[in-house]
Amino acid sequence: MKVLHLISGGDTGGAKTHIISLMRQLHKMIDAKVICFIKDSFYDEAVDAGIDIEVFLQKKRTDLSVINRLKDEIDREGYDIIHCHGARANFIAMFLKSKVKKPMITTIHSDYKLDFKDNLYKRLVYTLLNYIALKSFDYYIAISDSFKEMLVDRGFKEERIFTVYNGIDLESEVHYVSKEDFFERYGIQADNKVVVGIMARIDLVKDHETFIKAAYELLQKRKDMVFLIAGTGNDEKRIKSLVYEMGIEDHVHFLGFVKDQYSFFNAIDINVLTSISESFPYVILEGARLKKMTISTKVGGIGNLIEDGHNGLLIDVRDSSALAEKLNYLADNREMIRTMGERLLDSVEKNFSSKRMAEEHCKIYKRITQYRR
Repeated sequence: MKVLHLISGGDTGGAKTHIISLMRQLHKMIDAKVICFIKDSFYDEAVDAGIDIEVFLQKKRTDLSVINRLKDEIDREGYDIIHCHGARANFIAMFLKSKVKKPMITTIHSDYKLDFKDNLYKRLVYTLLNYIALKSFDYYIAISDSFKEMLVDRGFKEERIFTVYNGIDLESEVHYVSKEDFFERYGIQADNKVVVGIMARIDLVKDHETFIKAAYELLQKRKDMVFLIAGTGNDEKRIKSLVYEMGIEDHVHFLGFVKDQYSFFNAIDINVLTSISESFPYVILEGARLKKMTISTKVGGIGNLIEDGHNGLLIDVRDSSALAEKLNYLADNREMIRTMGERLLDSVEKNFSSKRMAEEHCKIYKRITQYRR
């Protein structure tokens, strides 16, 4: 079986981790290749991971000259399935569909209505284009049950939707610098303090404001805590202003984009996610590899991994007081931080490996090709 994966190539964060983790395992099971349309760090990391990847460079998003190249590639190589990831790939596939008679499937990594929330033009234009493109696909993979329910509620056919939760590569070696070196890199003093971190692009859907409000509430009671924010984004200026208005800039540190994410996870004690919408985020899985417990909002498929009070803690969306309360409790009961982190890793090892994720994809591909025959 031969499967061609299409993705923009400008991806960072969870989408990038998903494809690299998936492809590392898929190549052991089937013939799989990635074609992307931007040459960026995603391409370099995929090459380093030994993934079969090629760039069909687009001059801009509306450059459709790649479609004929893709048709020739598909005809020549005899791919059985075309598998897309993200709005740009979906858009291209919509035009490609009329030229190649192959089943097309796309993975729903996020709520497509929120993907361009921070940009009015993109929200009006790209969201509509992506919705139109999505409706043209034969099949869908949702990365949580809640995302499958979302698609069904929006009129997508349930029998065409599969669910495969994200998995992480547990076999590769994890590289990171020491805590001391990481803190020295950013000029942070964290001796004997509880270090709380959030790694997410700084935009509205990730709701860093709740993280900041919880930090403010805690810092009125105690000063033995440090808050780290890894990421950049459209809401960064507003969030930074909020920190300065609250007068907590000595305790909240903006790190920008952190390329070596495991150095970040090694440095923190508690991993936090305050998103108003998620599917099944890799930042929890990546933190778990280093036994870092997570406090997260109850969104998407997170509840399938985090059992509240056992291997992590859950809060309602925008409930900064609940986040502050739980952080305060953990700061006074530091042994629980370690215990929950160990339990979280155990849950990931049992249920959310990239090998298992790839095996589920192969089952889906087989079902699709058998149905087509």
